[in-house]
This record gives sequence, C-alpha cells and structure tokens, in this order.
Amino acid sequence: MRRILLVLLAAIFAGTLTASSAVAQGAPPQGGADQPYTVEYYYKVQWGHQQEFLDLFLKNHYPLLQRIVATGRMLSVKIESPAYHTTEDGRWDYRVTIRFKNSTVATTANPEEEALMKELWPDQATYKKEEQRRFEILAAHWDLPVTDITPKK
Repeated sequence: MRRILLVLLAAIFAGTLTASSAVAQGAPPQGGADQPYTVEYYYKVQWGHQQEFLDLFLKNHYPLLQRIVATGRMLSVKIESPAYHTTEDGRWDYRVTIRFKNSTVATTANPEEEALMKELWPDQATYKKEEQRRFEILAAHWDLPVTDITPKK
C-alpha cells in the first residue's frame, strides 16, 4: 500500500512539474484583443547584397508601411541592423519591428493594401520587378510575434 502511494505521489508530482514546465517554456500570450500586437520580421540577405536589399526595401516597402501607420492600422515601424556579427546560422541583417493596433489587424489581410501600392507605385511593372529582386537576394526570412513581459511597477 505504501509503495502504491509513493508511486501515485511521484506520478502526481511529475505531472505537476511537466505542466508547470510547459507553461514556463511556452510564449506568454500578447495583451488583450484591443491591445497593441508586436511582430519582429527578420531578413537574412545573401552575402554581398545587404545594401541592395536595404535600398529596395526603403524604396518599395517602407513607404507602404509608413502609409499603413498613417491609417492607424499600425502604430509604429522600426528598422534595425545588428552592430556586430553572429554565427552564420544565427545571422540576420535587418529586423523590422511593427507594432500593430491589435492582433486582429496583425493577422488579417489589409483590404486597402493593393490600392495603396498602386497609388504609391503607378509603374507597377517596375515595382513588381524590384520586389521580385528584393526577394531573390534573400537567404532567409522569418516573422516572430513578441510579448513584452517587463514587470509593471
């Protein structure tokens, strides 16, 4: 009987550790439905093409992001580059951090985006060619929703 009780307690304890470990390892949810939602977009460019990528990004994508900020759908856009190098597998060249109005606008298509692109770039053939080139010189790209977990004072 004592042995069964010890096995049972060990199983319960192990289950508790597993459950709490899962919570600790999982990403905390972002704020409520009407709270800002932040996503970091990472770009790893083929060696030797970093400046070309940045020039194309600033010409053909950043103005669109600025216009979307002006509509209120996005709250802010920040572009960063690392000051030092990392290992090749962890390397990224540019990080674009976007704070969206909320998670809904971050995860649904913007119905105005196509019209904004045509307004900003009337020469759609050139725009599409340059955007194709921007993606041709990418080695990798990933999106990472992030949560601010700084304790409140």
